[in-house]
Amino acid sequence: MKNHKRAWARIDLSRLEKNINTIKKGISPSTEIMAVVKADAYGHGEKRVLEKLSSIGIQYFAVSNLDEAISVRDVCPDAEILILGYTPPEYADEIAGYNIIQCIVSEEYADELNKKSDKNVRCHIKLDTGMGRIGIKYRDVSECADCVQRISALEKIDVEGIFTHFAVADSDEPDNIAYTDMQAELIKGVYHELEKRGTKLKHVHFLNSAGTGYHFDSTSTLARIGITMYGLYPNYPLELPYKVEPVMELKAVVSHVKTVEVGDCISYGRTYRASESRKIATVTVGYADGYSRLLSSRGQVLCKGVRCSITGRVCMDQMMIDVTDIDVKPGDTVTLIGRDGDDIITADELASWYGTIGYEVVCGISKRVPRIYSDDSENI
Repeated sequence: MKNHKRAWARIDLSRLEKNINTIKKGISPSTEIMAVVKADAYGHGEKRVLEKLSSIGIQYFAVSNLDEAISVRDVCPDAEILILGYTPPEYADEIAGYNIIQCIVSEEYADELNKKSDKNVRCHIKLDTGMGRIGIKYRDVSECADCVQRISALEKIDVEGIFTHFAVADSDEPDNIAYTDMQAELIKGVYHELEKRGTKLKHVHFLNSAGTGYHFDSTSTLARIGITMYGLYPNYPLELPYKVEPVMELKAVVSHVKTVEVGDCISYGRTYRASESRKIATVTVGYADGYSRLLSSRGQVLCKGVRCSITGRVCMDQMMIDVTDIDVKPGDTVTLIGRDGDDIITADELASWYGTIGYEVVCGISKRVPRIYSDDSENI
């Protein structure tokens, strides 16, 4: 590692490929993977992730907004790119010019896009089947199909598909399973109703990562794979039917080692006070790097293959850990996310310690933490 060895995220692209291949084995050949690469590929680094996914045959990508879509287009000139969220109608010509597929969030929005564009805009219509976020909302299949046909009749709107998003596909509770089934049946009902009327769409898709893992249905032409592609669970610790491996590891180093005596305090607020003589190491990472302050005095890290507890509050650029039982010196590596010896701390486990989800952990690793890419299984 030629850059300063302070804190870094190791991204194992071979694991990304392995996860994709594992997921493919559990779906129908008629369902293609749409890789969700929004938020800088969930914090993994968009460009290198896109290059890897393209090299293994992924052609469909999903993003949050127009800026992300253009960024994907720069790396993948021939890709199919879907914007999952809202783009102001005044950018309609830019959407069309970059050959981007825009999500239609409402009938009124479709009308505005149609008015603002000088070119035809490719679209997938979002149906709100129960997520309650964006999309056309009708409980009656026929009324929903009527709306899709009205939008399809607009001069500058090319409707290529319909889609929806599951709200609780990551739950194994009976009521939530029934709710997910309801959502799937509603969008499939609209799709088949349109077919009966002679409106054949290229795509209908409703499988997110959780839907693909727990509720796969070959009717869905695309599987929008996000968090599982990066090796995390939609709902930790609910097991997936297949094994995926975390793509990101987060490391830092020990900068200082000291012994504290009874009554000595550690970090801001004096929230940690030694009850006996302890050996404390300072680690070169903090909440400005994306390692949450909520982990103060509750998180753990790995050093020399041993779990060490965080002592006191996590600072902006540093934190302290208890290394009383191991031989540690400045320069030694500390693993915050990843494997060290026989133990592993995943982003999912880390998230469980302070009440969030693995998605937020990996997306939150800040830009000042360099991403170091590897395409093999060797540790950095």
